[in-house]
Amino acid sequence: MGDRPAFVVLEGGDACGKSTQAQILVARLQSLGREVVATREPGATPAGAKIRALVLGGGDLDPRAEALLIAADRAEHVAEVIRPALARGAVVVSDRYVPSSLAYQGVARGLGVEEVARLSEWATGGLDPDLVLVMDVDPAAAAGRRAGPEDRMEREPDSFRVAVNEAYRDLAGRFGWRLLDGSASVDDVAEQVWAAVRPLL
Repeated sequence: MGDRPAFVVLEGGDACGKSTQAQILVARLQSLGREVVATREPGATPAGAKIRALVLGGGDLDPRAEALLIAADRAEHVAEVIRPALARGAVVVSDRYVPSSLAYQGVARGLGVEEVARLSEWATGGLDPDLVLVMDVDPAAAAGRRAGPEDRMEREPDSFRVAVNEAYRDLAGRFGWRLLDGSASVDDVAEQVWAAVRPLL
């Protein structure tokens, strides 16, 4: 196993298990001696933390304002965290990236996939991940997993969550994302993740 840089993104609707799987993947990679940068969107940088508070903790936002705030967070994330890590030869494991914007703002908010994709392309300077893994979980089942106070996205109605889930499924083939059965056990999903990631290393 070499030390090639790799950029892996874990995606899915709220409470799909991606954050848990990101932690498991990071630990597994570290056990092999790889430098791993675990990160997330929004909120991976000092500026991003402020944007996260606005996007997830604030009141109502116009959908375009929401998309622009997330794009600003992503631009800072790429410049300050992701590109430097990849330049060092690290593996970057990100909890959310561009696919979230396409599903949430492009489809569920109705802004249009092409428009949001162009915004994201500009914000990232064209940086695409090597692999996008989507935890595919029925929204009703995922809702039962949530614990603690809900953020602004989690307070959206069931119809919004269904639209997000369907968007991930519809867009996966178009953009080359890999759908994983997120309803399986944590260990089983972790093996699905590892089987997908290992060839990159």
